[in-house]
Order: sequence, then C-alpha cells, then structure tokens
Amino acid sequence: MKRIVFVFIILMIAIPVAYYYTIESNKKKLPIINPSDLVPDVVDPELRNKASGHKIQDFEFVNQNGDLIKSKELEGKIWVVEYFFATCKGICPIMNKQMQRVQRAYSDDNEIKILSFTVDPINDSIEALKKYAESHEAINGKWHFFTGNKTKLYGLARQSFFLLKPAEAKNLGDAGGDFIHTNNFVLIDPQKRIRGYYDGTNPDEVDELIADIGILKAE
Repeated sequence: MKRIVFVFIILMIAIPVAYYYTIESNKKKLPIINPSDLVPDVVDPELRNKASGHKIQDFEFVNQNGDLIKSKELEGKIWVVEYFFATCKGICPIMNKQMQRVQRAYSDDNEIKILSFTVDPINDSIEALKKYAESHEAINGKWHFFTGNKTKLYGLARQSFFLLKPAEAKNLGDAGGDFIHTNNFVLIDPQKRIRGYYDGTNPDEVDELIADIGILKAE
C-alpha cells in the first residue's frame, strides 16, 4: 500500500512538471531578423549580406503635435511601425483601422509605441497628421504620426525597416520623385531589432502581431 501511495505522489509531482516543460517548449519564439534573412529586393544592396547585428538606425522626426521626437527617446520600448499617407483611399484606411486594434490591446501599456511614418511629407503637414491622428483616436505619446524630410523617411524605410524595394526609392535625393506604398507592419524589440512582419490589412495577421507583442514582453 505504501508503495502505491509513493508512486501516486511521484506521479502527482511529475505530471505537472512535465506539462510545464511541454508548454514552455511549445511557446512561440520570435526570430531576430537580419537583412540576409529577407528577399534581396527589399534590402539596400550594401546590406544584403549582413547576417547579424542589424538594428534600426537613429532618427528624429516631427510628430502630429509638432514635437521633435528622437529615436533615443523611444529606446527600450517595443515599436510597431508602418508607412502610410493621410490622403490614401486604398490600403491605409484598412491598415490604420487594424492599428487601432493594436493600440486598444495595449492602451495602458507605456512600453508599446506605434510609429506611423508618412510617405507623402509634402502633403502630410503637422496639421494634416493631427487631424488624421484624432480621427483614429491616437493616444498622445503612444501613437506617433511622423513627417519630415522625404529622403530621410525613405532612407529609413530602405535601410532599417526594409519596407520598400530599392527600385521604389531609386531617386532618394529627389524630394518629389518617388512614392512607396506598403501594407506591412514591422515589430521592433527594445534593442531596436526586427522581430516580425505582418500584413496590416489582414485581421488574422494583426491578431498574430498582438499576440507576438505579448511574447516579446515576456522575453
């Protein structure tokens, strides 16, 4: 009888432990994405062979409130990044309706920041972005809509976030000659590394993004 009780106790201890480690081993682990992991066409030629250590370069742009925001102010936070333009009637309204879901999911979490960079700074003035932000119920300090120098905006997309093909930014020095249009959201970790890409027009992929932010927070 004592042997049976002993075995029963061992099983009662072993089963939960085994279950815990099974659950832990099955948890999704987010990759650290470097330029060499991506389709070459979306990466600046000088960076295509970089297989480790890629981080988002420093930047500074003005947001919808007229505040100059430097990336150093956002270090240590998780970023969700997109490129858009306020007068877009195609994918941008869909994307930013989905981005509102991301904001709602983490509305009280100051560790999560949403960064929306315009691809049309000539028309997306501070006033235009302010109106757009208000129409999407953007929370001040959480969801930034950035405008600024087009060359710098496009250079960041091309060399840091990899959100456009090089052919789409072939004349980066010409402030009026180029235009990009991407439906991707990018997840950036507190170390400024790329951890995932998601179709911002697809609710299922945005669900995955929301869940992956939770995984990133738990790392």
